[in-house]
Amino acid sequence: MTTAAPSIPASAAAPSSASASATAAPLTVPLYRLAHSRTGDKGNRSNISVIAWHTALWEVLTAQVTEAAVARQFALRRPSRVARYLLPNLHAMNFVIDDVLDGGVNDALNLDSHGKALSFLLLDLPVEVPAALVAHLAGPPG
Repeated sequence: MTTAAPSIPASAAAPSSASASATAAPLTVPLYRLAHSRTGDKGNRSNISVIAWHTALWEVLTAQVTEAAVARQFALRRPSRVARYLLPNLHAMNFVIDDVLDGGVNDALNLDSHGKALSFLLLDLPVEVPAALVAHLAGPPG
């Protein structure tokens, strides 16, 4: 003898995804889920661009990827100065970070004297993303 599964009243059903995302907690993810990067150098100065994967993420980037946040992320490299330049029409920003290349290409003894890998250090910066914007993140969910 089989019995039918009880029906669930509409009022007890799970909230719609739109209302659930509006009330869901923000998600903390590495910056590479929101943006990609390019790196250059000149002397002992690194130049790192951050470009949003989606225009909807621009406000989150400008609010959280600040000069202070980048200086904290590079604290072990002891930058003397971090300057941020916003490029809103491109949904991008450029950071100029002084004194992080161990003296520059000709003076550095490290394996990455040009500082190309420094973009990976920046892209590991934790960023808090509102639940409503999670669909715009790059990479695997979760």
